[in-house]
Amino acid sequence: MSQLQTVRFSGALLLRGFWLYVWEIETVKKDRWLYVGRTGDRSSPNAQSPFTRLGQHLGSNKHANALRRHLAKIGVDPDTCRSFELSATGPILPEAATMDDHRPMRNKMAALEYALRNALHSAGYPVLNELHCLQQLDEALWKDVLEAFVVRFPKLKTVGTEARDELQTC
Repeated sequence: MSQLQTVRFSGALLLRGFWLYVWEIETVKKDRWLYVGRTGDRSSPNAQSPFTRLGQHLGSNKHANALRRHLAKIGVDPDTCRSFELSATGPILPEAATMDDHRPMRNKMAALEYALRNALHSAGYPVLNELHCLQQLDEALWKDVLEAFVVRFPKLKTVGTEARDELQTC
């Protein structure tokens, strides 16, 4: 027997630009995992909306379905998961018109994504993905990102000064 499924979101989730997002996944075994991501393509000046990334992350395109691949690595079939929840903040930066304008914004977002992933991990949340970054963290943007996500992930308040200092450069 089929079951009614419901998805509800604000129209703001459709806005293009640079966003950060966190997936919360509950598996059939009731394990909970987080996955941290961002919008902003590497090969073009495009910066999709989180809504666009939502479908891509769980789709069949191996170049876009990072969340599906990470779940598979731990033996989880996304089709059997109890729930998926996406929290996103943005657009933090606007979509760029050219690659020359896009690259510095993409680099700022990479540092924010890295810092958010590591802050969640340091706060005790189980995070699926590992990230690597060589970019400088923008303090003002980081403060805004942290304030946005602490609402959904209150243990972020416990990330000590030492851990925050380590996030200054990635």
